[in-house]
Amino acid sequence: MRFITVIAAKEIRTYFSSPMAYVVSAAFLGITGFFFVASVSDAFAEASIRGYLAGAVFFMIFMSPALTMRLIAEEQKMGTLELLLTSPIREFEIVLGKFIAAFVMTAIMTGLSLYFILVLFIYGDPDIGPLLSGLLGLGLYAAATLAVGLFASALSSNQIVGLIVGSGILTALTIIDFVSERLTGLASQVLDGFQLGASFSVFDLDSFGVAQGGHFADFAKGIISVSDIAYYVSLTAVFLLLTVLVLEARRWR
Repeated sequence: MRFITVIAAKEIRTYFSSPMAYVVSAAFLGITGFFFVASVSDAFAEASIRGYLAGAVFFMIFMSPALTMRLIAEEQKMGTLELLLTSPIREFEIVLGKFIAAFVMTAIMTGLSLYFILVLFIYGDPDIGPLLSGLLGLGLYAAATLAVGLFASALSSNQIVGLIVGSGILTALTIIDFVSERLTGLASQVLDGFQLGASFSVFDLDSFGVAQGGHFADFAKGIISVSDIAYYVSLTAVFLLLTVLVLEARRWR
């Protein structure tokens, strides 16, 4: 546990010592703010954060790989990954430490945007249930996308490759719902099971809201499903495990 904490603290310091954290945070607040304002600007609009959630999950397809692209790729490029792998630190400690650092950064950015909820309570009467379930779903979704981004970062020493591969995997998982709707039978059922979530799809969105289907939609509606929680936790665990296996393969290479 001590090694995990040390690695996480080191990566968090690195985030704040570079412009990346500030640029990505500003972009996140700008995108989510636009979607939030657009969703509540109508006089008869619902007092909810569905617009904010739509902007957040859309941006995370690119933000999460951007936050994680350097975490392992840079270690490989600079040759420090070999030092880590030959030290007493285990592969899973390296992966968990870097994952926690990225998740903390995402949590900070999400925390900065919570003033949207304050605005709802000042000018409206929102239902607290969908607010809390939506934030829970966003946290689970963020964890899954960060795990995918970390896996992509482990595949190459080139950070841009990690960014492209991570965004590509997340985009593919996101549009599976669109593809599955156009298939029938067993193929459609298989694709439905692999949906990352109805995050933001031009194929299945209501106005500035979260798409109707998928694993994320229920959270935005105030419904907490054990199966949806299990899905995101499992997806996160699988990609973290894959990242550990990639590092183990490098140790014996």
